[in-house]
Amino acid sequence: MPNCKDSNGDNWEIYQSGSQWRWRRTASNGRIVGASAESYVNRSDCVDNARRNGMKCNPT
Repeated sequence: MPNCKDSNGDNWEIYQSGSQWRWRRTASNGRIVGASAESYVNRSDCVDNARRNGMKCNPT
């Protein structure tokens, strides 16, 4: 699962749900503090949406 960690300690995950892509943001304390409201056909669209919601790191 592609993920990355921002300088503030938040972990961002880009993952597949069925055949679609979603993202999830987890705080350093382990709590989920954000998630995509919809799923995306293209991974790049999912990453773009995560960036619009604050992701500054690059998922690998």
